[in-house]
Amino acid sequence: MKIQFLYRPNSEHSRLVDEYVHEFKIRRNTEIDMIDIDGRDGSSLARLYDVMAYPAILVTKEGGELVASWQGTDLPLMDELAAYANL
Repeated sequence: MKIQFLYRPNSEHSRLVDEYVHEFKIRRNTEIDMIDIDGRDGSSLARLYDVMAYPAILVTKEGGELVASWQGTDLPLMDELAAYANL
């Protein structure tokens, strides 16, 4: 499974995202790919998975199939994210 975090660096939500990703790494020893939603990869992922609000978390299988997603500042509990990512 792959976890990707789409966000805007230097936005009002960037500190929330940074703290969440840092804490998740400490608790689960797992990296989350952080992707600028305004970059080429970020905008194509946003279109592909119908992301309408940021920050957004995507959990996908290796083939790209979407398993779960969350959009906006109501981030999932870390245990919930880990469960969807099979960690």
